[in-house]
Amino acid sequence: MALPRRRRYRGAMSATLEPAALPERGFNRFVAALSLRGALLAMVLASLAAVLLNPIFVTPFPVLLGRMLVIALLLLLVFTAAGFWSVGWLPRWLVQVLAVVLTAPLATYLVYLPAVQGQVFEVLRHEGRLSGFVLITGTVLVVAPLLALGALYRERDAQARSQALGFALERSQLEKQALDARLKLLHAQIEPHFLFNTLANVQVLVESGSPQASAVLKSLIAYLRAAMPRLADEHATLGDELALVRAYLDLMTMRMPDRLQYEIDVPDDLRGLRFPGMALLTLVENAIRHGIDPAEQGGRVEVQARRNGDGTLTLRVADTGAGLRESAPPGTGLANLRERLVMFYGAAARLEIAENAPRGVLVCMHCPGAIST
Repeated sequence: MALPRRRRYRGAMSATLEPAALPERGFNRFVAALSLRGALLAMVLASLAAVLLNPIFVTPFPVLLGRMLVIALLLLLVFTAAGFWSVGWLPRWLVQVLAVVLTAPLATYLVYLPAVQGQVFEVLRHEGRLSGFVLITGTVLVVAPLLALGALYRERDAQARSQALGFALERSQLEKQALDARLKLLHAQIEPHFLFNTLANVQVLVESGSPQASAVLKSLIAYLRAAMPRLADEHATLGDELALVRAYLDLMTMRMPDRLQYEIDVPDDLRGLRFPGMALLTLVENAIRHGIDPAEQGGRVEVQARRNGDGTLTLRVADTGAGLRESAPPGTGLANLRERLVMFYGAAARLEIAENAPRGVLVCMHCPGAIST
């Protein structure tokens, strides 16, 4: 029986505290809506109105200035508060303008009360005070609604700009997500391409009864165990890629020790640069498959990387194999690689393929804006 009492007591406490929290949140929103810029603008305009009305009034200028400042600040408070007042059949801007128009005579009347010791009807009985009241009220009724409309226009313009920035940010995020999804799709297409080609090489050795088949298969398993965790690494570096390239070339050298030589020439200071995974490996694999394998005498593969004077990174994969064949259909590996380079480095990235003298193929990969991780 004690537990239900506690629940009823806690419910009563929450019901008592929640209504008190609502006005506090509303007051905080009201204070946040008041800006120093708006208050300064209201005071400057009130001072200007006091200067313009001073030749007409016999009231000392400090008194007139004080009255105009009080009126301006009261109207600013009413204008801000009316922005939180929701009327279903009236737009918010019209509610704020009407609030300023209705408050202007009342605010003017209030600033005259100290001069008559709080006697309410004494303001209207004195001709001088009545004319001053009418002049100030008329001035306020002309200027205040125009300022209110101007403030609402600026607020609407700021909201439109903020909304446009929000839409632009959301669009850029969606575009990035689409590019990431496409990049992952291209990466998923490259991985099976590489693996199937490597497994096909092992199959040839097994079917031919080569004594190297077992050693190559063991090297392949060890290579895949080391390489697979890095293939989907979003923060891969050129050094990581070179480790994969070297392991792959070592594997291919075991398969054809008398027909393949290779050299990797990359400065140490470039190995920390960010680099798309398997991009360089795709070029090396193409050099082996389409250049060295078809050539009866085999050949040599050279991998180089250099940073140019304009900051771009250039990588070269050259082979002395069979060379370009006009009848060969375009492969999906290079097409996917071009798209990945553009997504990773931007539209200025490019891939160039040319003949390598005296024989073979030279592929150059130009990567602008390469940065360290």
